[in-house]
Amino acid sequence: MPSLARRLVAEALGTFGLVFVGAAVVVVNGGFPNSGIGLLGIALAHAVVLSVMITATMSISGGHLNPAITLGLLATRRISAGSATGYIVAQLAAAVAGAFLVKALLPVGAVRSALVGVPVIAGSMSLSQAIGLELILTFFLMSAVYGTAVSPDAPRVGGFGIGLVLLFDILVGGPLTGAAMNPARAFGPALVSGEWVGHGVYWVGPIAGAVLAALLWEHFLMPRTPQRRRRTD
Repeated sequence: MPSLARRLVAEALGTFGLVFVGAAVVVVNGGFPNSGIGLLGIALAHAVVLSVMITATMSISGGHLNPAITLGLLATRRISAGSATGYIVAQLAAAVAGAFLVKALLPVGAVRSALVGVPVIAGSMSLSQAIGLELILTFFLMSAVYGTAVSPDAPRVGGFGIGLVLLFDILVGGPLTGAAMNPARAFGPALVSGEWVGHGVYWVGPIAGAVLAALLWEHFLMPRTPQRRRRTD
């Protein structure tokens, strides 16, 4: 198994890529209306970057790239508490770095109007609705993690089965909550922009959804084999 230092660097690299590309595409879409990106383009960009980054880091760290995923795997004892803490710190630090570079490298007006790509809750959504939607969207994401990566019967599709969840999740939830499904994706842009409205939604919903999905898969859907308890220490 790779050392903890290697795994933390992999988590930081993968999360940096996700947050930089995810926030940047939101900023470019908002700042340049004629770019033709739109909601579908934003969803595709997130899906592709997550797919590639998970595939690149999976053999080193497991390719979590998301504190909610890490906590879900901690709940089913597939990662130790010490490693999980390190993963989450690395993910959040990398998210801040990614958002900071978006602010530094993209046009000021576009960055300001899009709040550095921070996810935004629609005015027609209550906080409880937003939490519930983020919970369900992340439940799908964690199910893909278990079904295509954790399970010993998983098809060998790299991170693409996981990344594609972002495509349909963002098409559904993007206009309503921003469809973050990832506390780090919300935290980096929020810290850099100073925009914290409804920020708790992006912790409570995704963590609850990931833990619920992990428990369902671990105790009901996973095959009963000796590999079930394989853990990232």
